[in-house]
Amino acid sequence: MQIPKRILPVIVFSQFAVTSIWFAGNAIVGDLQSAMNVGIEDTGIVTSAIQLGFISGTLIFALLSISDRYSARKLFFICSVLGSVSNLLIYFIAYDLFSLLVLRFITGFFLTGIYPVGMKIAAGWYKEELGNAIGLLVGSLVLGTAFPHLIKSFGGSLPWEQVIFIISVFSLTGGILMYIFVPDGPHISSGTKFNPKAILTIFKYKELRSSALGYFGHMWELYTFWAFIPLILIYYIKLNPVELNISFWAFIIIGSGSVGCIVGGVISKKVGSAKVAFIQLALSGICCLISPLMFYTSAPIFLTFLIFWGVVVVGDSPQYSAIIALSAPKELVGSALTLVNSIGFAITIVSIWTLYQFSDILELKYLLLILAFGPILGLISMKPLLSSQNNKGGKTK
Repeated sequence: MQIPKRILPVIVFSQFAVTSIWFAGNAIVGDLQSAMNVGIEDTGIVTSAIQLGFISGTLIFALLSISDRYSARKLFFICSVLGSVSNLLIYFIAYDLFSLLVLRFITGFFLTGIYPVGMKIAAGWYKEELGNAIGLLVGSLVLGTAFPHLIKSFGGSLPWEQVIFIISVFSLTGGILMYIFVPDGPHISSGTKFNPKAILTIFKYKELRSSALGYFGHMWELYTFWAFIPLILIYYIKLNPVELNISFWAFIIIGSGSVGCIVGGVISKKVGSAKVAFIQLALSGICCLISPLMFYTSAPIFLTFLIFWGVVVVGDSPQYSAIIALSAPKELVGSALTLVNSIGFAITIVSIWTLYQFSDILELKYLLLILAFGPILGLISMKPLLSSQNNKGGKTK
């Protein structure tokens, strides 16, 4: 069957558009002091709320087999509408930190029908080129995550109300385009029912256990780094007499991760997913360790460093999904991916909470060293997987 040329571009754009609501709260949190008594220091808890919503949604969707029982494109559309509305409600009904957190939680819940379901829609159309499609989808997720910061940077600094309206409409547009232009693909199928006992497979199968632990180390660093980028830039400005458009550079730094995802996917075809994930995790770990020194460099060097960190901090993400999908027993692939992702996002909450607990006794430049524990433990855990795939010529199975 000839696949229409519009399919992949529409899927990628829709994923990008709808996932823009993910960090919409982070982009405006610094402007909510007068409206809701919320400040930039609350960025971490705002991030944690949407992560918790996504975790809850992932588990509920899996337990009820929602993505298998209903049309993926219809589910994507419905969740895009509900997610966009919950994001827009920040303007209409949020009046303090608690109400903001509730709406962020709800938005995270509906993102469950966007990120994982978008991958299922792609899998319904592509088989041989699925790896490339997933790389593009994760890349679009990264750009979508960064996009609110770009919107916030327009015109010097757009009012937070306008940012919320623009992101909500943009997100809704993505859902509509997916519904109109991407029918369910010929390869779409219902997966096996969710099996909570699948968590035991993480420890039973060596390659699955190794890749899952590597992913956990990766998640310890990723979202905390993303959440702290505005704070990192503000701290650098305090130490150095420079002017920076914080929202614009936050977009560039986070968005650069899409390059790591796409290029990493291409390279993985030749050297295997394990090597790509290992190298990028190692490089991001090095960035954690040398980060205190970088605050004393010139602005061009510092920004280049952060952009490079942004590339490697997420570039390994698609590779873990590929390894886990290939390492798990066929009848438990969906359950294993669901559980590993849920645990990974739970770890992001712990990581953000940990850094905030130490923020009273450590300067931010030293606080970032705590992020290195994730990559270090992840790299140690991945050594058996790397050795195994070296013996197989770079292939997982």
